[in-house]
Amino acid sequence: MRSVEKTAKTIDEAIELALNDLNIKKENAKIDILEEPSKGFLGIIGSKDAKVRVEEIEEVKEKESKKIAYEFLRNVLNAMDVKAEIRIKETPECLYIDLTGPRMGIIIGRRGQTLDALQYLLTLVVNKNSEREDYIRIILDTENYRRKREETLERLANRLAGRVVKSNRKVELEPMNPYERRIIHYTLQNYPGVITYSEGEEPFRKVIIDCK
Repeated sequence: MRSVEKTAKTIDEAIELALNDLNIKKENAKIDILEEPSKGFLGIIGSKDAKVRVEEIEEVKEKESKKIAYEFLRNVLNAMDVKAEIRIKETPECLYIDLTGPRMGIIIGRRGQTLDALQYLLTLVVNKNSEREDYIRIILDTENYRRKREETLERLANRLAGRVVKSNRKVELEPMNPYERRIIHYTLQNYPGVITYSEGEEPFRKVIIDCK
């Protein structure tokens, strides 16, 4: 949860500085007055500025994130002339967004590339003004594509690992995004007789399955 402390001549000025720093409205903040301002002796000696701590209300931030994600997706879908229902489910780990409609193949794209690109853009938009500790993970899915793709990759990994053990020769997979590479590595981490590693630069980085 983001918070800042600010000092100024008056409490109102300190609060305004903090709100501007967090880029939030006053109604979306919890405000604690840490020190009252004092003029001191003759208005000079021993004078102190006001000091406040302003904290962003997490519930409001989450609602704003859902609103930002929804509006961005709706605009993109309208531009693509794709009609879809947008459902956003909030969990402690992420915002899970599911699209439902008649032309979801366009949204998925070749091997999920369009879906991945939209998810990446959504992540950038939602986290534009977030600190590292406030980072919100976004999962964009449609027609349960993510799970189906994961199952396909798990089957592929096991089949190719068996080929490597049988032939004693390494196998190079096609370039994959980081998420899909992790699925291959995780699936084969305890597979007898093989090791996995990645080679190449993005977006052409690929997994190698080799003999241990």
